[in-house]
Amino acid sequence: MARTAAQVQPDLFPDLSPRPGGTSPRAAVSVRSGAFVDNMKLPVHRWFRYSAGFSADWVRQVIQTEGGADLRVLDPFAGSGTALLAAQSVGAEALGLEAHPFVSKIARVKLSWPQVDPIALHDAGQALLSQARAAVRQPARPGPALLDKCYPPEILADLQALRDAWEQVPPQGVLRDVLWLALTAILRECSPVGTAQWQYVLPNKSKATARSPFSAFADRVRLFCDDLAHARAQWGGRAGIETADARTAIVSQGAFDLVVTSPPYPNNYDYADATRLEMSFWGDVQGWGDLHRVVRRGLICSCSQHSAADRLHLDAVLAEPVLAPILDELEPVCRELDRVRHDKGGKKTYHTMIAAYFLGLAQTWHNLRPAMKPGSRLHFVIGDSAPYGVYVPCELWLGRLALAAGFHDFAFEKLRDRNTKWKNRKHDVPLKEGVLTVRG
Repeated sequence: MARTAAQVQPDLFPDLSPRPGGTSPRAAVSVRSGAFVDNMKLPVHRWFRYSAGFSADWVRQVIQTEGGADLRVLDPFAGSGTALLAAQSVGAEALGLEAHPFVSKIARVKLSWPQVDPIALHDAGQALLSQARAAVRQPARPGPALLDKCYPPEILADLQALRDAWEQVPPQGVLRDVLWLALTAILRECSPVGTAQWQYVLPNKSKATARSPFSAFADRVRLFCDDLAHARAQWGGRAGIETADARTAIVSQGAFDLVVTSPPYPNNYDYADATRLEMSFWGDVQGWGDLHRVVRRGLICSCSQHSAADRLHLDAVLAEPVLAPILDELEPVCRELDRVRHDKGGKKTYHTMIAAYFLGLAQTWHNLRPAMKPGSRLHFVIGDSAPYGVYVPCELWLGRLALAAGFHDFAFEKLRDRNTKWKNRKHDVPLKEGVLTVRG
């Protein structure tokens, strides 16, 4: 249920109280969202390539169209900070919420750029690199099994030398965190196996080239310094991020003009697994089995691994009152998924995944409603789904759940077709991606 105004306290970003006479969004947006890969040409955005996200240029256009620097922007599924950095680039204020602790830390480091002096970063990076190079070469130390699958011993030993040197950096200030991100960002390019920026690491595949850790680290620090010079000269907005769950996080009542976000899609993408290599290197997890405890259980349920690990029961999820507005359509789809899965080799628990996914988004709508100003707009980049070939009309159901949470109306604009290229696709149901715009 939606919380009452008395329950919504100005906890996160408390100074984002409503401005007297503040600007409200003025126009609908009709532009392409692109993809995160577009961001790899943009300063600061490219500090870490996240396998999920959307185009920063698109977000910037949305913010400028809706009111520009006068706006206060919220991203409840902030990921690695795309929307927050885009808001800063046009001078707007922004707050992000991200439940994945490792990804939230990446975004937090990116957003620290106003506090980082590029000369000091250059010098600190050179000192760290010199210390790592000077260390007596030791054999690679034992660690999570995934690291041994992804790196030859000599490469892993160099990465560990860089990590050892990083651990000696004084914790004061933000330089230590920025150097942490520089080392994190080179882990995949230094591996000769299949560590491209997708959901899974593929140790049985190989790449043509793998970077030397020392040269990759030096180049990454140099890139960071160049980007800092650009951002400090041209950006001006203020942004913050909290490691928090969009379903329950307490944000300031009536503080935000605009939401621009992309929630998880219910397409069995395991966001917890997307950073398993990096989390293994830093000791956050020891193996795949740790992912649910450390990450997945706090996220919106969008993969069958999540629903299976939580041992969800369909009847119990469907009984949640916030699902009532779509229950007459949601329940038959979930029952059909439960029926057909027994004929499939994996018997994946898509039936409870879909139910839990919409429960999580319904709770998010109810949690967002008190935070939005009158006349606000919310732009959700979303895609539909068809697990086991059973179609799930995400944009329609999410729109109805938004109305039930107290929002005014919704519209959907398709941006592109999906499930049209892959030869190994599991079904022939046409899918799409687009922008669900909700008016508050």
